[in-house]
Amino acid sequence: MMVKRCYAAGVCWTLLMGFVFAAHAVSFEVTDGNSTCIKAELSANFSISYNTTNGTSVVRFALPSSAAVGSSSSCGAGDVPPELVVSFGAGHALALVFSSDGSLYRVANMSLQYNLSDTATFPQSSSSRIVWVMTNVSEISARMNSTYRCQSSTSVSLSNEVNITFSGVRMEAYMNGANLSTNESVCSADQTVTTAAPTTSPRTTVAPPPVPLPAPERGNYTITNGNGTACLLALMGLQLNITHHSKSLNKTISEVMNLQPNRTTASGSCGFPRTTLVLSEDLTNLTFTFTLNLTTQKFYLSAVNVSAFWLDMTERFVEGNGSLNFLQCSVGRSYMCSAEQKLSVVPTFSINTFRLQLQPFNVTANGFAAAEDCRIDQENMLIPIIVGASLAGLVLIILIAYLIGRKRTHAGYQTI
Repeated sequence: MMVKRCYAAGVCWTLLMGFVFAAHAVSFEVTDGNSTCIKAELSANFSISYNTTNGTSVVRFALPSSAAVGSSSSCGAGDVPPELVVSFGAGHALALVFSSDGSLYRVANMSLQYNLSDTATFPQSSSSRIVWVMTNVSEISARMNSTYRCQSSTSVSLSNEVNITFSGVRMEAYMNGANLSTNESVCSADQTVTTAAPTTSPRTTVAPPPVPLPAPERGNYTITNGNGTACLLALMGLQLNITHHSKSLNKTISEVMNLQPNRTTASGSCGFPRTTLVLSEDLTNLTFTFTLNLTTQKFYLSAVNVSAFWLDMTERFVEGNGSLNFLQCSVGRSYMCSAEQKLSVVPTFSINTFRLQLQPFNVTANGFAAAEDCRIDQENMLIPIIVGASLAGLVLIILIAYLIGRKRTHAGYQTI
């Protein structure tokens, strides 16, 4: 059913009833022989403005369930990237071109081809040409070997005339198997954000300070070598502090996020004199590089790199520092620090560690070696010792003074 509504200035809205409100997820799969490289489930609503014989009209319609994988879809090879082309209707096609940097894959660009000679979709069109529009996309990205998931509605503008709203998206490129990975990279719109309920107060009342984020949960991360033996062990809670430009507030803010172990995957490599640990949670990737000083026989955290795209960021945050000297410890031992530590990587990025135990070299029997306590823990242990010794000394002084006083009192009496 088609409904056309016209308003002032000759602008009309054409609604294709039965498509607009029935945007169900449609499944697509791109294969190369017996191998699957791209799989997608998505719903899409299109809004397209076009010229008519009476002025301008805007048509809205949903991706139909009859949409199919186009013949120009490809798994890519060499310099040719993977591409999913969805063909539907009378000469319409939506194309997603993917790219990867080895740790993340993303939709590098998106294009739409629509046929204005399709009078069922574009009634009274003044043109019969085929229109092609394209835009670069940065928001749709995920970790390698994970499924991009975004149930929320997300709009992409391909031009001033064309807008596409996606929802119910589950998609993976560069696949290793035939099924979508159970490991998911969740879009920022789906991530739960807890905000305090607004309170009504006089203008003269000072707003209460923000509630500090609770200490993060402790994660257990292990890297193994080729034969399955552990070569890096890490037990720690991590809290990330990033200064970035806020999209909603339109200003620079500092934001804190706890890394959640149940949503974090660990990878990396072991070697001499360097070992790496890569932690990935949704669109946050954190890389630690540990170096062994063969002269002093001590290891230390020498580099940290971060890539993050949080809910309110205007663009992906990417920073790193390769000249650090944190967490020093003798090789053959594990570094331990129960106290909270702040590792300042760059002025706009730092990491708080909680209940940390770490061993990146010479792991034996898949367990931690004897621990070396960090300086903060050593100082915290000294304080009660010093206080206890001071109290013991004070008690001893009082006892001696009491005994001396008592002896003098007895000496003052005479025998009658």
